[in-house]
Amino acid sequence: MDEKPDKSNRTTGKLLEIISALDDRGPQGVTELAASLDLPKSTVHYHLQVLDETGYVVQENQRYRLGLRFLEIGENTRRRIQLYEAAKPEVNELAAATGELAILMVEERGLGVYLYKQGGERAMDVDAPIGRHAYLHDRAIGKAILAHLPEERVEEIIGEHGLTQTTTETISTREELFDSLERVRSEGVAYNLGEAVEGLHAVAVPILTEDGEVLGGISIAGPAMRLEGERITEELPKQLFQAKNVIELRIQKSHREIYRG
Repeated sequence: MDEKPDKSNRTTGKLLEIISALDDRGPQGVTELAASLDLPKSTVHYHLQVLDETGYVVQENQRYRLGLRFLEIGENTRRRIQLYEAAKPEVNELAAATGELAILMVEERGLGVYLYKQGGERAMDVDAPIGRHAYLHDRAIGKAILAHLPEERVEEIIGEHGLTQTTTETISTREELFDSLERVRSEGVAYNLGEAVEGLHAVAVPILTEDGEVLGGISIAGPAMRLEGERITEELPKQLFQAKNVIELRIQKSHREIYRG
């Protein structure tokens, strides 16, 4: 009786390994996948058949790639996140008004997830694809989120993901991080001055519920030569606060309508 769940878990694990391998390395054949995952070819072939029949992989020239079914699932998942629907118009407006890259991020499992982004006419090309997970401590939008999580949750995130130093400016100690988060709470705004990518600056604010629970954050990012001086300390924060207010009010209104219904 106890063996069936264990066997099922192992089967699910192998299936997820195959999906992850195709995601990481692109189209592969059965032999290539089996070798890289150290699994029998028969096992890999069986799982690929199941995935093919259900639309999760597509076979092309004896190689398999992930199917667009994943895109459908991802988009459906994103649409069900209330913050996405509430924030998308304001992110678009921020990009148009500033000419820079505007970003919406949420936290999941201690990492930031890029939920939406829109580039203005001068937007810098940043490696931040939708769905990508990123550290929270080394970017403005991540610190805006961390600053409004319970301290014990922040400690858990540090314990799980560490404080990887990606540039010479990255916060790399617990003390530095908590000092920075205190400033974010005091000022209401977070900054990234080359902490994640050299030469890239960003400014961000959190999106909160009426009870102060953090839902995510929005940010504006661009080259250091443009995001400096009063523009990054006064002008852009003002625009972000305006967008933040609209988003939070939109969410509050939606909640009240649900309760009335």
